[in-house]
Amino acid sequence: MAPMTTAGAEMYALVERLYPLCRSITGDGVRATLEIVGEYVPLQVHEVPTGTPVLDWTVPQEWNIRDAYIADSTGRRVVDFAESSLHVLGYSVPVSATMPLAELRGHLHTLPDHPSWVPYRTSYYQPEWGFCLAQETLDALPDGEYEVRIDSTLADGHLTYAEHVVPGQVADEVIVSCHVCHPSLANDNLAGIAVAVFLARALAERTPYYTYRFIFAPGTIGAITWLARNAERVERVRHGLVLACAGDPGRLTYKRSRRGDAEIDRVLRHVLAASERPHHIAEFTPYGYDERQYCSPGFDLGVGSLSRTPYAGYPEYHTSADNLDFVSPEAMADTLAVCREAFAVLDRNRRYVNLSPYGEPQLGRRGLYDSLGGRSDAKEAQMAMLWVLSLSDGEHSLLDVAERSGLPFGAVAAAADALRGAELIKV
Repeated sequence: MAPMTTAGAEMYALVERLYPLCRSITGDGVRATLEIVGEYVPLQVHEVPTGTPVLDWTVPQEWNIRDAYIADSTGRRVVDFAESSLHVLGYSVPVSATMPLAELRGHLHTLPDHPSWVPYRTSYYQPEWGFCLAQETLDALPDGEYEVRIDSTLADGHLTYAEHVVPGQVADEVIVSCHVCHPSLANDNLAGIAVAVFLARALAERTPYYTYRFIFAPGTIGAITWLARNAERVERVRHGLVLACAGDPGRLTYKRSRRGDAEIDRVLRHVLAASERPHHIAEFTPYGYDERQYCSPGFDLGVGSLSRTPYAGYPEYHTSADNLDFVSPEAMADTLAVCREAFAVLDRNRRYVNLSPYGEPQLGRRGLYDSLGGRSDAKEAQMAMLWVLSLSDGEHSLLDVAERSGLPFGAVAAAADALRGAELIKV
């Protein structure tokens, strides 16, 4: 795992700022989150009205919440939304009532196997109300009457998402997507946002080959809305990556696109293997994060998903234990480093044509051998040149060369630059 870096510390600080906010698939929590993200990278924020048809879905009503609690007969709040946004069932309709514990139990959600943790639960598309609490808290409640209040609104409004674009040398796009709809969950949500933000800043330090479009949207409905509103732009998307669960201590996991052999799939496989990091390559399944929307058969985009421990793969997933102690600057820095390495490969991966294909061209008289003199990697650099010349037939990419030769991609790309400078190959 990467050591602590300045970026790692700054990403953790961003997660700390975002952690207390109550997010959902719509509402002021999403706007507040994007406002903070906008301090780090400029955003174009989109508001899509309730009732707007988006593919097979419809933008739902907007949900906002101000307060919620369960109070005992003395007025003491035994469950308090002010202490954690996880305490309320997401999208709960308003309620103000007094009821016995026996009746209240039907609206309470706990985790008996982890009695001190609070679960994360939602009811987006079915009117319901409820509270989430620790099992040990529930066990300590005596029978009796309890005041129940959820001060929320569910009304026509908007779905909010945002984009940040890093302009490239070409209009072809790489999309990087993360979800912004979960409340206080540090790994499943916030770490992915933080890595995306700092990846965008790193890409902006140079002019990349591709144009990179970062999408900050609510899960599922947000990605579907973006796809519905960007039919023409989708045709320019060449590659994509969904970021989630980016800060836990587990090994890195890359989930392939639906295609299984998209260029992004090959790049991540190569980068992870070459880095010798502990990692796992997972096959595509139509379940998980928003890669399943981008990869749906009508679009079939080359979009994979990068995480550390995958969704639902760790006990803390969708619980209060996915907190600020569960993520680390080092883990986020490591995830960011892999993203930067992968996009560096993606940006430089080209197919070349050998302009002197009949026999091996004389490299010495072009100064290419002389340039290797005294270098510790002279043998590797020489072999890289020979491999690039051999496979530059317009069919093989530099990644093909690296995989077939067993040489580092960086050495292959450097060889291609030298050969192109000597006018021995062209794109």
